[in-house]
Amino acid sequence: MKKVLLTGGAGYIGSHICLELVQHGYTPVVVDNFRASNRRIIERTQQLAGAPFPVHELDCRDTVGLRAVLEHEVGITGAIHLAAHKSVGVSVKQPREYYDNNLGSLLSLLAALETSSVEHLVFSSSCTVYGQPKRVPVTEESPIERAESPYGRTKQMCEAILDDAVAAAPLQVVTLRYFNPVGAHPSGLIGELPLGKPETLVPYITQTAAGLRTELTVFGSDYPTRDGTCVRDYLHIVDLAAAHVAALGWLERRGPGSFNEVFNLGTGAGVSVLEAIAAFEQASGTKLRYRLGPRRAGDAIEVYADASKARRELGWQARLGILDAMRDAWRWQQNIARGL
Repeated sequence: MKKVLLTGGAGYIGSHICLELVQHGYTPVVVDNFRASNRRIIERTQQLAGAPFPVHELDCRDTVGLRAVLEHEVGITGAIHLAAHKSVGVSVKQPREYYDNNLGSLLSLLAALETSSVEHLVFSSSCTVYGQPKRVPVTEESPIERAESPYGRTKQMCEAILDDAVAAAPLQVVTLRYFNPVGAHPSGLIGELPLGKPETLVPYITQTAAGLRTELTVFGSDYPTRDGTCVRDYLHIVDLAAAHVAALGWLERRGPGSFNEVFNLGTGAGVSVLEAIAAFEQASGTKLRYRLGPRRAGDAIEVYADASKARRELGWQARLGILDAMRDAWRWQQNIARGL
């Protein structure tokens, strides 16, 4: 089995990618410092995969440590780089930490790859690079506006670093611009597990419905959208994970030459915050307590994807919708309450 280095592999997105990799004949080699993830998730991921896979506890800013992993794990043919701080709201409050971690981890990985034979890299980017787009849906050719948050700016800078890296050395990169990952594995065994107060919408919804939070605050009800709340493209985590395997396959079919090819990953449909709440109530049969609050710094008004390039070139498209995501997220939250 071909091995794939997976940084941040113990996290929400990484655990689901692990399963997709195993199901398609790859062995994930996980690197994670476990500061924003839980070791139980790795155990459950291995349980679902039906086999153990290597896990290295390491900060991705440790270039020497990454080189040691690449030397020790013989047979690594590609890398998927997820390791990054990811909260828009927290990045506004802690910009230095976000620049240090998100830029530093990519630079260290690139330095480690330079001394290895690995030339295929899938990079986790974000729709936040588009800032507040003038037109939606956004395509890969849409202008890169000033990002609304330090988090988004770190992703813009990382993409620029990769453009320069492929111009200087043999490296083939697929940059995947995620829209909004939501949901959980349909088994209910793995899903998003925030440490402390959730910073993203769906975990806050499910925790509020479970009684762990008093109520949900909807940040902003006066935006120029159909119901006054922000509009996003909510992508089921299982679909998102499948795109990474499709990207690896695409890289393996490519001929020689260095490049950084960008793909949007989304459903192509915009869903408002109030519509997301209604979808949860429909999928779960549970009424949600929420209130309308002021806008939050760093939030764009409306962003959703044109993902036709990924469908055309990667053979990938989203197959699950917002109701599927809310159903699976609620199942995951209920299993957490049962101590699973």
